Amino acid sequence: MPTLDRQDAVFVLDLGDGENRFHPDWLASVNDALDEVEKAEGPRALVTAATGKFYSNGLDLEWLLAHGAEFESYASSVHALFARLLALPLPTVAAVQGHAFAAGAMVTLAHDVRVMRADRGFWCLPEVDINIPFTPGMSALIQSRLAPRVAHEAMVTGRRYGGEAALAAGIVDQAVAEDAVRSTAVETAAALAGKAGDTLGTIKARMYAPVLSVLRDTTNPLG
Repeated sequence: MPTLDRQDAVFVLDLGDGENRFHPDWLASVNDALDEVEKAEGPRALVTAATGKFYSNGLDLEWLLAHGAEFESYASSVHALFARLLALPLPTVAAVQGHAFAAGAMVTLAHDVRVMRADRGFWCLPEVDINIPFTPGMSALIQSRLAPRVAHEAMVTGRRYGGEAALAAGIVDQAVAEDAVRSTAVETAAALAGKAGDTLGTIKARMYAPVLSVLRDTTNPLG
């Protein structure tokens, strides 16, 4: 399960050491951690990281198969996490040390900055290959954070981007050695921590208002 640590002004939220799929309990734990980060005062920033082979493998499909009737409410809770991170009134950095697939890749896009391991691990939106269409909220998030050509390629072909390819495509901001991913993310976050506050929150809310509106619409999250 996710754990929260603090290094001076930087909160480090470790998403876990497994596939870090979005089980409802996992989502609740992440939101509890974000509550703590938001309540803090003064300069602060957030780094999300993970331990092991995966950053996150996205939706918990096993749980969904067993709870199909709850798909809409589950999708709304995933959208709510995307929206919360996208509009968080403090700098956010994703430290992508391993695979980020599907909703796990999307959650990285809700961060301000992404640092990825250069030599191994993939960033991928495989929905076209697993026959799960993007929800309107997911589509809006992806298309707001990627260049049109890159969004098209990622969404339509399901391409797997390694760190260097993700950097070249503008999906991530830095591609570094495995042992430098987390430290680089923390350094990047620390340099931005002084920008936390209501002004940053307002800038993000206005910049991404159309996306946030779709993500927060619980009337028909599946489209």
